[in-house]
This record gives sequence, structure tokens and C-alpha cells, in this order.
Amino acid sequence: MRPSNRRAYILVIPSLFTTGNLFCGFYAIIHTFASEFEQAAYAILLAGIFDILDGRVARFTKSTSKFGVEYDSIADVVSFGVAPAVLVYVWALQPFGRLGWASSFFFAACAALRLARFNTISEELPKAYFLGLPTPAAAYSIAASFIAFQKLSFEYSPQIMLVISPLLGLLMVSSIRYRSFKDLQFKGAKSFLWLVVIVGMITLIATQPEIGLGILFGYYVLGGAIREIYLFIRNPDDRKKKYLAPQFITTEDSETSPRGNS
Repeated sequence: MRPSNRRAYILVIPSLFTTGNLFCGFYAIIHTFASEFEQAAYAILLAGIFDILDGRVARFTKSTSKFGVEYDSIADVVSFGVAPAVLVYVWALQPFGRLGWASSFFFAACAALRLARFNTISEELPKAYFLGLPTPAAAYSIAASFIAFQKLSFEYSPQIMLVISPLLGLLMVSSIRYRSFKDLQFKGAKSFLWLVVIVGMITLIATQPEIGLGILFGYYVLGGAIREIYLFIRNPDDRKKKYLAPQFITTEDSETSPRGNS
């Protein structure tokens, strides 16, 4: 096989995973319109797995490309922007009329804005953090909310989602830092604590997946925001300087490198 053909062949491999991500988003939208919300929610969760794999495969095969960046962003807008927005609207927000679809549209628009913003900025944030809530985490929060509310038969889920949906949108386009866990070290004094936490979460998800997923993503979303508020109150001048510094006006690893989580 000639080198040029070999290169063209390798470029297809990560794009297949990106296509899997896009398919899951499309599948979720179709099943949402059919009122099959559980299938739609799990399809969004599966899209996140494909989103992780396409970046890993691209780096492993050394087949990163500008095409891959753009294709991945388009797939992410569908799977983590449009699909969860449609899900939350049809499932919970439709009774609120214009306010309901405006809330769900705001979520979708913020997801697209976040991806566009990070695709056009060149500075780098330290690998330990994402700037703003990652779009897959926001979409997972919508999907996990449905799964948890269905399990608990919660009566006021529409009212809660009317608040949560635009809040997730604001967090996506905010300057709040969220841990990427790429700097997580399983060595030293805290390694045993991390092991206990991970084992505990795996056990909870294995025994009560509906509730476990809701707790996991709820903690991630709220934990990042609460930490930043605490740090700002504790030392506001230092936080302002950090946000004005170039290294904090940046893309995250998934958007500076051709593929990855967004």
C-alpha cells in the first residue's frame, strides 16, 4: 500500500467513532419524538463514549487532522447540544409553552457557542482544567436527570428542569474551571482515598445506576461551581488576575488537540 493511501485509510478510523457519536445524537432525537425517552437518554450517554474514543484513536494512530476537529465539533453540537435540548423539551418543558422551548434552545445555543469559542482560541489552559462546563457533561446531566427522575417518580421534574436547563447553558459558556482529571495521580498520600471514592462510585452505579449517574454528574456540575465561588470569596483579587491572564483564556486539551472531550 502506498504511503498516501495508508494515510487516507488511517484518517477514516477516528472518523468512524465520530460518526458513531453523531449517530447516537440522531438516534436520541428520533426516539425523543417517539416519546421513548429512556432510549434517547442512554443514546446520549453512549455518544459520550464515542466522543472519548475518537480522540484516543486519532492520537494512537497519529491521524489527527483539521477535518477531524471540525467533524468532531459538528457531531458534538448534535449529540451534546441539540439532542439533549430536544429531549428535555419534549420530556419536561413542553407544557411551559414558549418559555419551555426558549429554555431548551438556550441550552443548545450555549453548547454551540462553547464549541465555537474554543475552536477559535489558541492559548492553553493547564491540562488539569476545562474552562466552563464541558458539553458532554452538560448533556450527560440532562440524560442522567431523566433517568434519575424516572426511577424516583419525581413529581416536580418539569419545574426543576426549567431551571436546570438554562443553568447548564450558562455554565458551559462561563469562565468557571472544571477538573479534567488528566493530572490525577494515584501515588502518594491521597491515592488510597481516590481508590475508595472510585470503588464507591462504581458500586453505586452498578447497584443503582439511575441514582448513581445522577449523583455523579450532579456532584461534578455543582462541585466545580461551588469551588470557584468559594475561591472567589476567599481571594477575589487573585481570581480576577487569573481570569485576565492569557493562560486562562484558552481552549481545553480536546480543542487544541484535534480530537477529544469538549
